[in-house]
Amino acid sequence: MSTQADAARLLVRILEAEGVEYVFGIPGEENIHFVDALNDSSIRYVLVRHEQGAAFMAEIYGRLTGRAGVASATLGPGAINLQLGVADAMTNSTPVVAISAQVGLDRIYKESHQIIDLVSLFRPITKWSELAPTAEALPEMVRKAFKTAQTERPGAVYLAIPEDVESAPVPATLKPLAVNVVRPQEPSPAQIARAADVIAMAQQPVVVAGHGATRAHAGEALVHFAETLGVPVATTFNGKGVFPDDHRLALGAVGFMRHDYVNFGLDRADVLITVGYELQEFDPVKINPDGDKKILHIHQSPAEVDDHYTVTVGIQGDISRTLRQLADSVHRRFAGAGTGEKIRDLLRAELEQGRAEDGFPLSPRRVVADIRAAMGREDIVLADTGAVKMWMARMYPTYEPNTLLVSNGLSSMGFAVPGAVAAKLARPDRRVLAATGDGAFLMNSQELETAVRENVPITVLIWEDGAYGLIGWKMDMELGRSSNIAFGNPDFVAYAESFGARGYRVTSADELLPTLRKALTDDGVSVVTVPVDYRANLELTDQLGELTDPF
Repeated sequence: MSTQADAARLLVRILEAEGVEYVFGIPGEENIHFVDALNDSSIRYVLVRHEQGAAFMAEIYGRLTGRAGVASATLGPGAINLQLGVADAMTNSTPVVAISAQVGLDRIYKESHQIIDLVSLFRPITKWSELAPTAEALPEMVRKAFKTAQTERPGAVYLAIPEDVESAPVPATLKPLAVNVVRPQEPSPAQIARAADVIAMAQQPVVVAGHGATRAHAGEALVHFAETLGVPVATTFNGKGVFPDDHRLALGAVGFMRHDYVNFGLDRADVLITVGYELQEFDPVKINPDGDKKILHIHQSPAEVDDHYTVTVGIQGDISRTLRQLADSVHRRFAGAGTGEKIRDLLRAELEQGRAEDGFPLSPRRVVADIRAAMGREDIVLADTGAVKMWMARMYPTYEPNTLLVSNGLSSMGFAVPGAVAAKLARPDRRVLAATGDGAFLMNSQELETAVRENVPITVLIWEDGAYGLIGWKMDMELGRSSNIAFGNPDFVAYAESFGARGYRVTSADELLPTLRKALTDDGVSVVTVPVDYRANLELTDQLGELTDPF
């Protein structure tokens, strides 16, 4: 039997056949053949400083490209460190293939050094988790991994490769399988007709567009549908940008922790047309509290079951084709622009208020306004979990899909800095900004060194308040006081410079915008720290809590 090197080189050939551009990871003793084989391939190995960062990078790459990002780790602790990012990708419906080493088959059945049942650990947080029992199984298993990860609804998969399997000789005839792409199905004409009848009888239909609409590239069809029927459109936080916030039918984003302006637009609706909406993005009880609204579920996958999400008509298939066929089938036009205009006026007024606020430390409204002024329509902002996410997702006007990225499934802290590295690799023509609180920043700040070493120019904006601001906000709202949330910080400018990045400190309100603009044009990695006054948090939630229907 003629042989070609080992299974590690076969694995690399398979990844090349899948179109993999990057593998994010940290090598270990048990996968050195794989890491070495990547040197002779078209794939760039991005060495990270923590496996959690590798998983977040793979997730954001997958989110922006629709192709599974690949994270790699050694066995035991290395693989376990991947789990947060893998779970984040799974709950955010993002394709990721996580590959780790495992002990050899000669000792996996008994107690031994670094043995832990990784397949069982990953199973609850993936679509598929398995161990490769032989080198000959790799072409089929890796093809299944990518197909499973990328097929709607996408998510994470995990594959363990034992040390002796990785280094095993393989037949020269063994090669990658052909890549077959699963295409969305044509929507059912009968379901289109049923949904058209429901819309035709509606009084005030409203669209709620989610992450699935973004993944399906359905923005153009969604605008056509809304304009043809005169139906207003709200988005989830993960769906921001799939419908432009400056469109006359835009209602804004739903997902804030208080009954926000956009919720009043949904309150009036008798029919909710959900487009690519997934329940983990926002609890349906908050958009259908009495369970009395008719729901049309338009997606490439079936609806999840929930007492407040009882589907009247479900249309499973290509989202763009569904929207266009539905628009052609409803011979009626609604006057949906009025409420949207009022909501946009209220949000615009808040943004203008932010631009005028000159206090120091800065108000979060001022920070949001200056970020918007500094970024182009197609530039990418990653808003880390915490108070930053709440202010950005609620107020930051977004015009293109995937230009404001948040974690709204698992809502993991610490994804923005490593995610920004992957975002720049996936979209090198865009400027990329990681907006993060000081608490979230220090969870994965070591990836600044990765960005500097790999020459990936990103900008990090740290909202500094010396506390876990969102937890304090929640405590103040529910308990009337906060505790155990404050911490100390390093000198962030010196910290950034110690990694070889540029550091900037904002010392007055009027310095933020020019500093951001300068940092974003730096040919390298820049960190900007801005002190933030979060007294506006309670002011906002108190104001919204007292708000009755403003329309």
